[in-house]
Amino acid sequence: MGEIFDFFSGNYTQARKAFREAAEGAGAAIESYHNPATGPGGIPLSTETARLGPVGAERLMIVLSGTHGVECFCGSGLQVGWLKSGLASEMPRGVALLLIHAINPSGFAWVRRVTEDNVDLNRNFIDHDRPPPVNAGYRELREAICPRDWPAGQAAADAVLEAYGRDHGAAALQAAITAGQYEDPEGVFYGGRAPTWSNRTLRRILQREGAGARHVGFIDLHTGLGPYAVGEVMNNHHPGDPGFQRVKDWFGAEATSVEEGSSSSAPLTGDTNLAVEQELPAAAVTGITLEYGTEPMKAMLDSIRADNWLHIHGRLDTPEGRSIKARIRQAFYPDRNDWRRMVWERAVEVMRRMAQALAES
Repeated sequence: MGEIFDFFSGNYTQARKAFREAAEGAGAAIESYHNPATGPGGIPLSTETARLGPVGAERLMIVLSGTHGVECFCGSGLQVGWLKSGLASEMPRGVALLLIHAINPSGFAWVRRVTEDNVDLNRNFIDHDRPPPVNAGYRELREAICPRDWPAGQAAADAVLEAYGRDHGAAALQAAITAGQYEDPEGVFYGGRAPTWSNRTLRRILQREGAGARHVGFIDLHTGLGPYAVGEVMNNHHPGDPGFQRVKDWFGAEATSVEEGSSSSAPLTGDTNLAVEQELPAAAVTGITLEYGTEPMKAMLDSIRADNWLHIHGRLDTPEGRSIKARIRQAFYPDRNDWRRMVWERAVEVMRRMAQALAES
């Protein structure tokens, strides 16, 4: 079992190196996309892709890591594991595999969910030529969600949030905080006012790698919601979309849906699945989010609020800053071997099921 734990890296630089070495060892075709931002100490940043299988394959499985940077500790480990274990080479005949590593390299390097411009990438794929969605709950609760004083002001802020939850319900409170907002660039879950570098790069990768695809299976790897180490298969499609029923057909009762009230996620706007559908219009896209639980929701959200405060108002090079960084890392990547073992085993199961269903589509 020790080799499974070795798939997971301790920082962005190690993970990038491990991914490239694993891809080379598997005989994958590798591409690199340079991000103009830099990481701690000025380290260069990039997104890597590894492709296995026939060129121009009509059936393509895409696995994305690092949409939320800090969650790439898990996603990168799974991708490296698939390559090193030989699982990636077990794809059914006629099915190609595309691994997109650290699509948000800045967030990974700085141990943040957001991009270099404080944008939540999974809220950024809206039509920026149209008026953005309005999150009235966030607007009302902004000062409590992102208090200027932390941790001194947290207790009073939490009391405001708890009162809102009592009056409107827990789901409404979760949506107010997490659904996405487009008016507060210094706030949490900010969707941005234009496509980010990561948004543009994902679209570029899809155009380059998916041109011949007619059937696409898409897995976006995430952590932070749900029970400890449980991999929830979230349906990325709306009821009525063809992809929605395909996810149900492929994963049965395990597939959850925000619209049906069975998912641990709140409804959100502008997710990565939209980019896949928009950039591969000739393909039947079947997309899921594989979401692994870590900690109770309040602890997870508090780690995001604290990290936001740190980067807007605080200082990284202080004991408080280092403590906040350790907390957000733990909230999205529990440093425990039982967690790593469980997420690995679930990922193997989900990947194999999707690959087989894609081959039979």
